[in-house]
Amino acid sequence: MGSRKMSDRVIIFDTTLRDGEQSPGASMNAAEKMRLATQLEKLGVDVLEAGFPASSEGDLKAVSMIAGKLEKTVVTALARTSKNDIDRAWQAISHAAKPRIHTFIATSDLHLEYKLKMNREQVVDTAIQAVKYAKTLTDDVEFSAEDGSRSDRDFLCRVFEAAIAAGATTVNLPDTVGYAVPEEFADLVGYVIDHTPNIQKAVFSVHCHNDLGLATANTIAAIKAGARQAEVTINGIGERAGNTSLEEVVMALKTRANFLSVVTGIQTEYIHPTSRLVSMITGIMVQPNKAIVGANAFAHEAGIHQDGVLKNPMTYEIMKPESIGLSANKLVLGKHSGRHALHSHLKDIGYDLSKEELDLVFEKFKELADKKKQIVDEDLEVIVTEGILRTTDVFKLEYLHVTAGTTVLPMASVKLSINGRSVQSAEYGNGPIDAVYNTIAKLTGTDSELLRFTISALTGGTDAQGEVTVRLRENGLVSLGKGANPDIITAGALAYINGLNRLEYLKANPIKEAADL
Repeated sequence: MGSRKMSDRVIIFDTTLRDGEQSPGASMNAAEKMRLATQLEKLGVDVLEAGFPASSEGDLKAVSMIAGKLEKTVVTALARTSKNDIDRAWQAISHAAKPRIHTFIATSDLHLEYKLKMNREQVVDTAIQAVKYAKTLTDDVEFSAEDGSRSDRDFLCRVFEAAIAAGATTVNLPDTVGYAVPEEFADLVGYVIDHTPNIQKAVFSVHCHNDLGLATANTIAAIKAGARQAEVTINGIGERAGNTSLEEVVMALKTRANFLSVVTGIQTEYIHPTSRLVSMITGIMVQPNKAIVGANAFAHEAGIHQDGVLKNPMTYEIMKPESIGLSANKLVLGKHSGRHALHSHLKDIGYDLSKEELDLVFEKFKELADKKKQIVDEDLEVIVTEGILRTTDVFKLEYLHVTAGTTVLPMASVKLSINGRSVQSAEYGNGPIDAVYNTIAKLTGTDSELLRFTISALTGGTDAQGEVTVRLRENGLVSLGKGANPDIITAGALAYINGLNRLEYLKANPIKEAADL
């Protein structure tokens, strides 16, 4: 039978770059993935799922780049239980300092009948063959039972036993469709651990989705029941309602160590900068009331709360803002700030830039400082994201002039660079933004549909940078675009152009098939 003898260390497996990227429109280019991967290593994640190499050539290349860069973190690539998928995964990660192949197959009767068209015997045999083959390539092999939470528990035990016997060093039980509830999921995890004969030879992992808003609760319940790897994403991003949120699980384990009696290796002071980086790169805003990293997470509006916090923060705060990298004493930079001050502060908020990157950021910092009196962290994040993470874009804004008012028909004159060639035009619209978008659409020849347009201010004050997010759709492809500028019309133009560039990236790097776990 299985063993409940457990370590007090929980392995944090981050899948922001794989499952997180499957959020509609959240595709990242290679430079963005690399920046995020290095930040996740700094954060202290134990395992980073860099992608699904069989899905596209672009993903294979990005995973390969990451595998060659990370030194301390295990880099894993996802693969279905096919030789081709496993070969592609190994091609991408073979040169990693710590490579892992992660292979999966569905185990629920529902998936067996309608998706796989296989019986249980065939699934067990397929799992064994896949793990055995992966084991010939690397010692570190993870096996996942897709739709595990809706699978027969005794069959789960049988599949996991077979996978471990074949060489799996981690077995993962996913709640693929977010169906489980905590008490039930804890019972399932406990049962499988107790009834899988050789379970002590592998790390038991869980991977939860948030369709019922229970991903974090299910993950914590599973850890309490014996799971020792949690598969998570930054900000809980992922397809549909998202994945288990890294920051929620980690801070729950840290804050309630007295009850849960486990630890992680996460450097929690990097949680907030990492959250901001993911938001900036993907264009997916964090809801203000999101636990841990939301803008309101440490804001106290009610007078009685404010009074209590001032007297003793622990009256209404169960954790300190500094513990996740939020400083109460934010350093404010201005036009007279030098390179050293900028470099030092960028390091403090989680960005360790090369000399060339710093030169570029410093130039853009000076440009913004001429328009704004004070530069705060949110401004710097925009500069870093916009300045150094964009790959060679097809479309670039060179010039924008808008005429608008209560007595004139809004008109925009726009000059774009398209693959290095300058083009310009002018169009009318029912407002200044509409005029700008009409002109850009004409110049680029895009057939995309604007699904969403949102505006927010990065900081307080009338000179704050406006941040615009757009969602575009073209031929089934969805992209998110972001732009920031003290002038909201310019921010809107930049967001639209960014979204169009992301569509071009998606067209050039088609994804054959997404992976469900």
